[in-house]
Amino acid sequence: MKVLVAYASERGGTAEIAEWIGAELLRTGVDAQVSPAGDVTTLDGFDAVVLGGALYAGRWHREARRFARHHAGALADRPVWLFSSGPLDRSAEEREIAPVPGVAKVARHVGARGHATFGGRLDPGARGFLASRIAQRASGDHRDRDRVRAWTDAIADDLRAVSA
Repeated sequence: MKVLVAYASERGGTAEIAEWIGAELLRTGVDAQVSPAGDVTTLDGFDAVVLGGALYAGRWHREARRFARHHAGALADRPVWLFSSGPLDRSAEEREIAPVPGVAKVARHVGARGHATFGGRLDPGARGFLASRIAQRASGDHRDRDRVRAWTDAIADDLRAVSA
């Protein structure tokens, strides 16, 4: 099984989550490649895909949406999991957060096996008008590496069942 972990990240936090997922898959014996979604031209050679995107104002990062649209046919032919990152509080640790409507639509369209929303990260010195305003009240790292690891381990278990 070879898995593509593709991501769309604005400030690096989602990219790090994707790297954690890739490393955990490798640790469990699953061959994984991590790549920015915008750099992926084909899904040939990949048996499964994990696609993640940062959330901004209730929408998935445009590169994640573009990836899902461009590769929709190929995604429908293989196991797919989706993740979002973004809440700048501990809500993602306290309860399951349903995918935002656009991500739910992608999940239905490609037959995704699962979705998780993880907390996000925003540096206190974030640049840009909106980001700097949000950082004044909600900066910090709200990602839970243990939760990402547990979610990834469940994917690895599912992949082993699929390949058996």
